Amino acid sequence: MNLYLSLIRTGVPALVGWLVALAARHGLDLDAQALSGVLIPLAAFCYYSVFRLAEHYVSPKFGWLLGYARPPQYQYDLVA
Repeated sequence: MNLYLSLIRTGVPALVGWLVALAARHGLDLDAQALSGVLIPLAAFCYYSVFRLAEHYVSPKFGWLLGYARPPQYQYDLVA
């Protein structure tokens, strides 16, 4: 389940970044490939950062905007 949650919470910001790049491409007269190459990762990072911080400091309900309301809980195994 943690793997699934981590994929969802990575995919949703990536999708939002792509949608922002599409919207910006239609509003700006820039090279589409250059714009997408810069704007998609930047928008996805900003989107994830804002809602991850809001989830942590304001309310866990903000996690829904990342695709699932709870961050994955990883179990750490130390290898000797």
